[in-house]
Parts: sequence; C-alpha cells; structure tokens
Amino acid sequence: MELDARQIMEILPHRYPLLLVDKILHMELGKRIVGVKNVSVNEPYFQGHFPGFPLMPGVYILEAMAQVGGILMIKSLDLQVGKYAVVFAGIDEARFKKPVFPGDQLLLELEVISLKKTLSKMKGVAKVNGQVVAEAVLYAAARELSEITRKDS
Repeated sequence: MELDARQIMEILPHRYPLLLVDKILHMELGKRIVGVKNVSVNEPYFQGHFPGFPLMPGVYILEAMAQVGGILMIKSLDLQVGKYAVVFAGIDEARFKKPVFPGDQLLLELEVISLKKTLSKMKGVAKVNGQVVAEAVLYAAARELSEITRKDS
C-alpha cells in the first residue's frame, strides 16, 4: 500500500512546518511501514541549525519516524481520523550515526514490536543512500482528541 502527500494529510493532523512525511512507499498493516522525507534546504530549522553548515536536527529525524509510525498505528487499528491523535509516549535507544543534510532523502522504516488498542512500540531506522543515520525504539499512544483537548475554565 502506497500513500501520497494528500493521503498522508488526510490521516495526520500535522501541517507545515511540522509535517515530515512526503510519501509512504510500503505498508503491511500491523507489521511494517516505509516512508520518505525529502530534506529540503528550505526547511525552517536550517536557518538556525546551523548557519553555514545546515544539519537536520536529530529530534526532527525522530519526529519523522514517529509520524510514519503513527500512520501505521492509525491504519492498523482503524482509528477514526479526526477523532484520535497519536502522540509520543516514549523513546528508547535513540542513536544518531551520521548527519543528514539538505538534499538528502530519508528512508524511514518502522517495524511493529507490539501493537495494542491504544499503545504501540516500534523499532525505527532512518537511512540515507542505504546507510543508517538514526535508529530508535518509539512508543506511541492513541488518545481521543476530547481527552487531550485543553478545556478552558
């Protein structure tokens, strides 16, 4: 199963400048997903990270992984889009092996370790040109938007 940018935006609530998935290349529900993030010199974080030496921040690599994993979780559990949000619940074993620069294409591969009704654990690997640039174990929780929406008193 492949998804283009329009289909991704129907699933994820993220928008510019925080939507970090351009395409889903492959998805096996409940098992595995592969997504792509094209890293452009126009990304807003490159203005300050770092002037004269643009380098993609590791937290954005992890966020891109998490978004790809969130798509897999939403689709695998058949969560109602617009009713549920998938949020970070934890990160373990994060490692950054090589820098990511403008012009690189991140291939984001996530494999399910466990998937329950409201919680997932996935092993994520980010690659550029076949070389691992980052990896982590990501935990995500599905929450009803009504549970996480701030209530004004």
